[in-house]
Amino acid sequence: MNLNDQKSAPIYEALEKFRRRRVVPFDVPGHKRGRGNPELAELLGEKCVSLDVNSMKPLDNLGHPVSVIRRAEELTADAFGAAHAFLMVNGTTSSVQSMILSVCKAGDKIILPRNIHKSVINALVLCGAVPVYVEAKVNPRIGIALGVEVEEMRRVMDANPDAKAVFINNPTYYGICSNLKKITEMAHERGMKVLVDEAHGTHLYFGENLPVSGMAAGADLAAVSMHKSGGSLTQSSILLCGPDMDAGYVRQIINLTQTTSASYLLLSSLDISRRNLALRGKESFAKVVRMAEYARNEINEIGGYYAYGKDLVDGDSVYDYDVTKLSVYTQGIGLTGIEVYDILRDEYDIQIEFGDIGNILAYISIGDRIQDIERLVGALEDIGRSYEKDSSTLYCGDFIQPEVVCTPQEAFYADKRQIPIRETAGAICAELVMCYPPGIPILTPGERITGEIIEYILYAKEKGCSLQGTQDPSVQLLNVIV
Repeated sequence: MNLNDQKSAPIYEALEKFRRRRVVPFDVPGHKRGRGNPELAELLGEKCVSLDVNSMKPLDNLGHPVSVIRRAEELTADAFGAAHAFLMVNGTTSSVQSMILSVCKAGDKIILPRNIHKSVINALVLCGAVPVYVEAKVNPRIGIALGVEVEEMRRVMDANPDAKAVFINNPTYYGICSNLKKITEMAHERGMKVLVDEAHGTHLYFGENLPVSGMAAGADLAAVSMHKSGGSLTQSSILLCGPDMDAGYVRQIINLTQTTSASYLLLSSLDISRRNLALRGKESFAKVVRMAEYARNEINEIGGYYAYGKDLVDGDSVYDYDVTKLSVYTQGIGLTGIEVYDILRDEYDIQIEFGDIGNILAYISIGDRIQDIERLVGALEDIGRSYEKDSSTLYCGDFIQPEVVCTPQEAFYADKRQIPIRETAGAICAELVMCYPPGIPILTPGERITGEIIEYILYAKEKGCSLQGTQDPSVQLLNVIV
């Protein structure tokens, strides 16, 4: 990485130059630098709305960049160790879907773990690819899916030599990492592309003593949520390409779905954040690691909670662990993760990332302060004293891997009908069902519904999880194939 070049932020610099020219706008957006919508200008600030501009020659065009956006992409590729990088403004959902659509078409197999984000399933609905799931072990104490074991991946690859690609989370929402480098080597030996979901892994490219990043492991494509641990604005993302991908074709795929009205607020935030991480990322993420490890130790001292970390590493199903993740198992105090999540927000004015049946995740990144960590630890200690109850009736939330009957695309577009969820056992699901966050599907289109899955959905609903993906917003009815 050329640190001298990384001091530049070409999109940001072009925007500042444009703003100083005081150009009279007879183009979109229609608020005309905020003058047509004073309440919006008051909310966001005059400078912000004045930079909400349209693509034009001085500012380049995201769909076909030739100047400042192209230069920003080159600097991003250099910073992340990629052959090419694309700035994305439709979220990492768009990055993930572009990865899959770049390597798979209808009928192609893609090997992947079941604990993927809903964006992956949506991509399969769009392109008609066939998922081949790799079974993942579950940690029986905390009820979360672990990583992909190398020998299990080898077995699935050998049983499906015609698969076009392998898809891996790096890390999972909970911080779990598979042996990405070895899996990548095995895939490439068989002519398969490797796609990496690094929605929660921006810091892996800049921090020290952290799990290997997708590009460093030799992956072909990696989707990186800069807005999560990287500090850019919500919805901004990056898609990274390895040297064996046709970047021109990938851009064509991106342009199938990405907006033609790219937000320069998002683009400039990516540009500035990349510069910040390239110049200061090492020390910034060292601080994040120290704060997360401190919080983990303090929470484990409380009793009842289990803030897990490197102690999970076994060299296989948990090949490595991302210690910036503050994942905490809560059922030791008799409360589900979603219950602790709600109490923290409603009683302590602390908003954490998510709570599920057994765990919470407090997302720690470059904007956090040690006093905020102390406040979180103190609140968890107080919750343990005030709300602790018998945990014997709690369901551990084991990860369920359903039977796949047909492809997501076939099921989604099949003839279907809505029936009460309690009557769906044995039927084939025709829609997504998930708790969001984290957005890992409980059911995907094409999977068989079982009594165990029904009970899990109802239990999650009873405990206050936000169930999404279904046509019926109340999740009392499910779409099943006729």
